[in-house]
This record gives sequence, structure tokens and C-alpha cells, in this order.
Amino acid sequence: MKRHRITPRPDWIGKVESVGFTYHSRGDTPGESEVYWDESVAYELTAAEVDTLEVATNELHRLCLAAVDWIVAEPERMERFRIPPAFREYVARSWMRRDPHLYGRFDLAFDPDNPEIAEPKLLEYNADTPTALLESAVVQWFWLEDAMPDDGGGTADQFNSIHERLIERWRTTIAPLMTRGSLLHLSSYTDVVEERQTVEYLADTAQQAGIAFRHVGIEEIGWDEAPAAAGGGGAFVDADGEPIRYWFKLYPWEWMVQDAFAPHLLLDQVGILEPPWKMLLSNKAILPVLWELFPDHPNLLPAGWDRDALALGGPGGGDTISKPILAREGSNIELRRAGSAPVATGGRYDDVPVVHQRAVTLPRLDGMSAVIGSWVIGDEAAGICIREDSSPIVTGDSRLVPHFFR
Repeated sequence: MKRHRITPRPDWIGKVESVGFTYHSRGDTPGESEVYWDESVAYELTAAEVDTLEVATNELHRLCLAAVDWIVAEPERMERFRIPPAFREYVARSWMRRDPHLYGRFDLAFDPDNPEIAEPKLLEYNADTPTALLESAVVQWFWLEDAMPDDGGGTADQFNSIHERLIERWRTTIAPLMTRGSLLHLSSYTDVVEERQTVEYLADTAQQAGIAFRHVGIEEIGWDEAPAAAGGGGAFVDADGEPIRYWFKLYPWEWMVQDAFAPHLLLDQVGILEPPWKMLLSNKAILPVLWELFPDHPNLLPAGWDRDALALGGPGGGDTISKPILAREGSNIELRRAGSAPVATGGRYDDVPVVHQRAVTLPRLDGMSAVIGSWVIGDEAAGICIREDSSPIVTGDSRLVPHFFR
């Protein structure tokens, strides 16, 4: 894996905005110090490295589904996940009937030149509301077409079938489960640009699969006690009073179960993406479960609830990284290495239980740490994105850079 400094396309801002990606910069005046999408850098992989990532991603997906099966067999195991008791049977029922899922993103540490992570290692699973989707599926693909023509070294390719697989997933798995002529509602906060544009992109892929849709802001959804279309009994409705029967929400399950309308979810009237059973995989409490079920698996890192025990059992002085089970965007993470001061990120999750994981050294190229986001669409690996940061902790605010392989 190599990191290249390259020249951004002269009209890159117009190019990315033409495909609906306007949150490319962290500031009102785009500049080198403010870009989020950074095409002055590109990572080069080999075909063998891409194959390794694909195999590892499919294997991790298999392990995660097996872990869900183990947890729902005894719903009291959800206690560690902070899933309210009233919702545990709801989660189990969703899994037992195999409610369909759409997508997720594994965050992986991978460096073929470092024996510690020569096999991709799971850092966490963004299984419920992953973003960076439009950037991964569309923006970096068009960058490849513009910036990486055949220079005599062979045509560059990209590990990226995200767009095609999304359409296929909608068409072959989700649409057949929807009542003929029904509507898919898709929601996010309307004033959060990244979330809104992610949902707009997903709506486009659903439409290409033949699914009729309607946008509705999270804040616009209501509960009608007895809508005529629902035959009484109550229903979730959009701003026009249209009952919501099938719903994609870019809104975390852990927030939904705490909302005032949460008891109505237990009526189980709405087909929701991601489904209720994804509450288990989007929660970092899954990391100790995976290690308990599959100890010493080559794609897993030791993880547990006792940091001291984890540190004592580890090589290299027992370096650890601690993560709140429900934190987002890399908030409230603490990295401890022997002989060094802890490195921590800020956030608002101080009152959330913490899990601990054996810390590894991320790939460090030109002073930048890199994490690979590996996408799963349905049940198959579909492509990657790469984030990098000068800090040893890569977060949701870190820069996203394109990749290619030959």
C-alpha cells in the first residue's frame, strides 16, 4: 500500500458538486487546510491487497451475523448493549424473521508491511447509520476516471461496486418485500447537509431499482392515533398525513428507542432500514462478544470490559484503546500506550459504558494515520474508502482520500 501526493483536478469543486456532494470542505472558503475530500492524495493498493480486504470483509460480516444469532438466543445478553428491556423481544423478532438490511461499513486497520495488521483487523462496525457513502460510491469513482488514465503502467481500477450493488439490493431483496405500489419514505435531519445528501443519494439508487419514494425530515414524522388508511390503531405519518409503511432512517436506533414515540415502534407496523437487529452490530459492545465467540480470529483484536485485564494479557506493553459503546464520529476515545501520555478525543458520551480493545499501530505514511472503511452491501463486500489524519486516532472529521489499484 502506497501513499501518493498528486495534483487535484483543476475544477474538482465543480466536479464533486455536480454529483450532489457539497460538504467537501470544512469551512466557507475551501482551502488546503479545510478540505474534507482531499484529492491531493491517493492511496495505491495491489490487486492482492484488494482481494485480502474483500475476503476479510466477507468473513467479518459472517462473524457478525453469527454473533447476532448467539445474542438473541438469550435476550438478556442485550443488557450490556443498553437496549431497553421493552425492545429486546422486538430486536429478537426482527432477527428471527430475517428483516432485510441494506448496508454497513467496517473500519479496518490493515498494513501488509506490518505483521501486527498484515491481516485486516476490525476496529468497529458502522452498521446502522454509516455515512461517507456518496463519497465512496460516486465521488471517488469519477475521480478515478478523470485523474487516473492509463499512463503506460496499465489501467488503474478501484475496489468499488457500491453503486451497482445498492441498486441490486433494492431491486432483488427489498422491493419484493414491499406491497405493490407502496411508497418508501427516507429520512434524515433536513438541516444536516451530509446526512441529507446521503439520503438523497440512497433515494436515487432506490428509484433506479424501481421503488417510489418520498423524503420526510426526521422532525416532520408524526403519530396519528387512527388514520383512515391504517384502518385504525394508529400509524406513523409524514407531513401530509400519509402513513409510513416502509422507512429508511439515517437516525440512530439508540436515539429512536429513547424518543417519545418509541413505544409505537413496538407495534411493529413499519419495515425499517436498517432493521432493529442492527442495534446489536452498531454498538461497540459487539466487540467483546466477537472476541469471546471467536478468540484469536485473525481479523479480530482482543476486546473486553476490563482494561487492566486486557492490558496485562497483551504484547507490547499492553497498549489499549477505549471506546464508549454508543459514541459516534470517533468521540470520547482514549488511546493508551506504554511510556506515552494518553491521546484522547472530545465528545459528549462521558456517561456511556466503555469497552476496551487491544491497540494497534495504524499504517503511518508521510506522517498520516490511515483507516480503511470497507463497505458491505447486503451480504457482500462492495468497496472501500480511506480516511487519514495526522493524529493516531482517525475520526469522522478526518480527511477522506481516493484510492486505486493496478
